[in-house]
This record gives sequence, C-alpha cells and structure tokens, in this order.
Amino acid sequence: MGPSGGGQIYLLEDAVRPARAGLGQERRIGVEPHISAAVAEGSQGAGQGARTAAYVEDIGFKGLVFNGPDHTWRKDQARGSELVGEPLIESAVDVKQALDGIGMHGAIIRSMGKSQAFVERTNLTQAKLDLARLILDDVVAGLPVEEAIRRHPRSGGGFVGKNALVMAYRMLVDQGVWAFDPLLLRRIRMKPSRTLSGVTTVTVLTKPYPCPGKCVFCPTDARMPKSYLPDEPGAMRALQNEFDPFDQTLSRMDQLSAIGHPTAKIELLILGGTWSSYRRDYQAWFVRRCLDAMNGFESAELVEAQAANARAAHRNVGLVIETRPDHVDEAEVAWLRELGVTKVQMGAQSLDDRLLALNQRGHTVEDTRRAMRLLRAAGFKTVLHWMPNLLGATLESDRTDFERLWSDEDLRPDELKIYPNQLLEEAELYGIWQQGGFTPYSTEELVALIADIKPSIPRFCRVNRVIRDFPSTHVVEGNRRTSLRQDVHQELARRGTRCSCIRCREVRGRRVVSADLELQDLEYSAGGAQEHFLSFVTPDDHLAGFLRLSLPGPKSPKLPMADLQDSALIREVHVYGQSLGIGRSRRGAAQHVGLGSRLVETAEVLAKQAGYQRVAVISAVGTRGYYARLGYRLGRTYMVKDDL
Repeated sequence: MGPSGGGQIYLLEDAVRPARAGLGQERRIGVEPHISAAVAEGSQGAGQGARTAAYVEDIGFKGLVFNGPDHTWRKDQARGSELVGEPLIESAVDVKQALDGIGMHGAIIRSMGKSQAFVERTNLTQAKLDLARLILDDVVAGLPVEEAIRRHPRSGGGFVGKNALVMAYRMLVDQGVWAFDPLLLRRIRMKPSRTLSGVTTVTVLTKPYPCPGKCVFCPTDARMPKSYLPDEPGAMRALQNEFDPFDQTLSRMDQLSAIGHPTAKIELLILGGTWSSYRRDYQAWFVRRCLDAMNGFESAELVEAQAANARAAHRNVGLVIETRPDHVDEAEVAWLRELGVTKVQMGAQSLDDRLLALNQRGHTVEDTRRAMRLLRAAGFKTVLHWMPNLLGATLESDRTDFERLWSDEDLRPDELKIYPNQLLEEAELYGIWQQGGFTPYSTEELVALIADIKPSIPRFCRVNRVIRDFPSTHVVEGNRRTSLRQDVHQELARRGTRCSCIRCREVRGRRVVSADLELQDLEYSAGGAQEHFLSFVTPDDHLAGFLRLSLPGPKSPKLPMADLQDSALIREVHVYGQSLGIGRSRRGAAQHVGLGSRLVETAEVLAKQAGYQRVAVISAVGTRGYYARLGYRLGRTYMVKDDL
C-alpha cells in the first residue's frame, strides 16, 4: 500500500443520484451536468421533449410507487426536488429514455465509480472525508482504530463513523492513491462477523399479505407481514423501502459495502410470512427485481435476470424463502426451482400434534415429514424452526420434542432456528396469559434448557438462531435477553461441555493451512436417502468447508423433474472464512484455495462407487459459472454432469 502518497479525497460535486422510474417498471438513473447538452441534443433528435432531472424525479419517479405485477399505482404526497438530495441535478433528461432505462443514461451510470455514487447517497461531507483520511493515516502508522478515531473528533462534536473510514479508503484506492490492502480493510470494517461465514446475507421482506395460519403466538401488525413487527431490524429496512424488492436489495448492499463488507457473493434471504401463499406472478416479479438490483440493470423477464446474474459483479449464491410444511408439494418444489430457490425454511415449531393443534398451527407433524422428504429429494437445503415454551408445553416435554428432530429419519434438518416463544401484546396468546392460561419460561430456565439440548445437535446441522429479533420492549413477561446465545455458551463452558454444530465449529477468521486439513465423511440416513456430510476440518476441529451429498434410495420420493432422474445430488457446497470477492484470495484464508473443487471431486467418486453415473447440483444462478468450470452443464434448473 502507499500510505505516504499524498492525494486529497475529492467528492464529485454532481454525483449520480438514484431515482425511481415509473410507468410499469422501476429504474435507477441519473446524469451529470457536463453531459446535459449531449443528452438534450439526443432527445431532440429522437423527437422527444427534454425535461430537467428534477422534473423527472418529482413527477415520473417520486410521485408514483409500483405495487407489483398487476401494474397498479398509488400517488404519493408530492415531494419537492429540494428533498431529493444535494446538489440538485438540473441536467436535461429525455423522459421516455429515462423511464425506459435505455440508451446513454445506462452507459453513464455504468461508467460512474461506485464509491462516488454512494457518497452522494450517504451524505458524506468533504469535512468527514478529510477527517477520515487523517484517521486512516494514523491507523496505517500502527494506531488502534478506535484510538485513531478518538484522536480526530468532529468540530461540532462526536466522531467519524467507520463507514466514513471505509468510504475514504475505497476512494483512495479508486483514485490510485493507495493500493488495495485487505488487511487494512479488515481492521476498519464494522461488524466483521456478518460475512465470516463465507457469504454476505441480504435480507428482504415481502409486502403484508393474508397469512393462512392462525397461530396464537404470532404478533399481528397491519403494516407488516404476519409474525413481523415494524421495529425488528430487517423489518424496519423493508418498511423504509415500502417493501420494494429492488430498493431493499440495493440499500442493504450499499449499507454493507459502506461498513467494509464485500458484496460479490450474496445470499438472498426472502422473509415475510408464508412465501408459497403469495401469487406466483408477485413471487417472480419480486425475485426478478432483487436480481435487477444485483445486476445493475433492469430485465424484462426473470430468466433474463437469472442469466445476467451468472456474470454479474454481485452474484446470487443462494436464494432462501420461508414457507409452511402444508404448502409443500411436488408442484411447489418444481416452481421454487424455477425461481432459483436453493434453501427452504419451514416452521415445524413442534413435533407434537397436540401442541400444534393447541397453538392453532393448522398443520400436522406428518405434513412436516412429507415436506422434508420432498425438499431433500429435490436437493434443497432445509431449515426448520423449532419453538420451546409453546402453549401447553413444559420444560420436560420440550426436551423430549427436541430429540425427535434427530431420531426421526424424515426430519434431520441441515439447519435449525431455535425460537423460544415470546409473550407479545400483539399476539392472541397475550389474552390467554391474562386469563392465567400460559406461563413464559424465565431467562434462567431457557438458558438451562438450551444448554441441555444444544450438545446433542449433530455435526451436520447448523444452529442459525437461538432467539428471535423481537425488540425486548415488546416482550410482556419472560425472557427479554437478546444475547441468549452468549448466555448459553457461557453456561456450556461452566458445565465443561460444548456444542459441535456447524456454527460453533466454523473456522471464521482463523488462519487455515490447507495441508493440515483432514477430509471427513459423516454418513447418515434421512428422507429415504443416504447422506454424506463431507468436511475439511482443522487439527483443532474447526470447519473450513463442507459438502452435502445425497444418494436417493428406494424410499426417496420420485419427482417428475428430468434433471433429477437417476442422479446423485449435491445439495450444498460451502467454504468458510471471511467472504472474499469473486476470484480473489488471501493468504491463510479458506476461500479460493481449491477446497470446494476437492469436495466436489470426492462427492463424484462416492456417487460413482454407489452406482450413479450422473450428479445434479442445486446451484444458485450466481454459481452456475463455478460448476460449469468443473464440467457441469445447465439442465433446466440444475447443473448436471453425466457419465461420471
């Protein structure tokens, strides 16, 4: 790096501004004043009337909000162009070109530096960037980041945030003043754990929509999809963006980038209730618009967006939805693959039919078992939600219920979210509690319960959550601590025990020496298939990467999908450590050192030994290129290799 090289960080005075396009599609466009004459000349030549950008933003963009595939519109309260941002762009813009998102405007946007565009969106002033440069100089000189920040307070009070440090650093790199230094970026990055699992997760929510469930524990808020509250972190972002998929995706990528996280590999997590109950045209539109945000341009159809994302700078490496067990059948499984879904979350909540009925879940344990069999047969990664402290449950019945997740061969999920029931005033359960019909567990009881059951979780399963993100102010009685995972780990340490789930063993930021890794094969039965959990493990039992291979058996469901005929299935390939850009590597990191390809080769050998001549991979659209380089071809929705 060249920290001694001078160079002032300059803001582009008239940076590109995002704006919402209307008339049937959404489009983010903007232009710079110095090209206004060219644009005006081009639009006059096309026989279209030129308009100022402010006019287009106020009338064409800001005034209309697209509500989905039915092309219905609602008029927002008029907002003046002075509220759009500063400085005001008064370039001449051809209205038709702007709204269609074609021609030179798209080329202009693509040529703009991403850092410069984001500066305008986040209101980073020149004064903040000047301070950030001084702080960065101190950090490069060896000063701890927090100390360097305190050494340079802002003139009006307070301190510069790490997002300003990251932006200043990136601008210095973009301008050629400094060379890219991943170690420096790691030091100034905010919340580094967000991307230590190898990918960057972007969470978006669908619009409020009637839920087929009537669960007594679910909160109801008319502004939100069922079971969500408006001040949960992800829900707040959705509400601020009016549940628009494009805006949610782009704004979250911008936020993550601003605090130093790579956004080349995106796991898209679509939440918001029962996905399968939404209209299919809405689903296709929603996914397409999320991909459009990653691709940087608008697509006419979902398949176009998917094809483009295979080569995009921000690739979708996983697509996750959540649904109910009673909404999963063969047709739904095939449709999810058309959308590009690779992982399905389902609310099992309990494996006791009596408790499911008492809590008005509207499905049975057999529905969950059947759904899990179908999803596994189609190669999906599966996530089950399990809720202790449901109405009618006891601490002892919860311990027994949890054991069924692993003793029942039709279950055995790949991932698990433990969501202790929380008493909320917005839920029907609140009235039952008021009448003395429900008693929440205390924090101490919950910690003891989870510490009892967590060590029994198999090594092939990842525990994503042990508490829901409801703000503690909503909890009427019972546990209010959102740091329950840390409390449980402290209790496990006190007991001298440990959990061996995937999350507890991830290598995360630890240094990895490839030669020291041991390849392990954990074999187990599930859903009629023989599962192989292949993993690279460090000498101290940390997980550097893994692959899930499923070998369907005689009792596996037979799905009418050509890609899957007589195929072994690779359901997941995951290499851990700090998420890196596509094609980048870092000394001592697990990613991009060939672990993934070695796992795939091992899986192919095992499949061939078991009598399979074909392997199908449930690839996300953004990872198709990776598998193509390993000799796979695109079938209808899976990557396939024949003649092993």
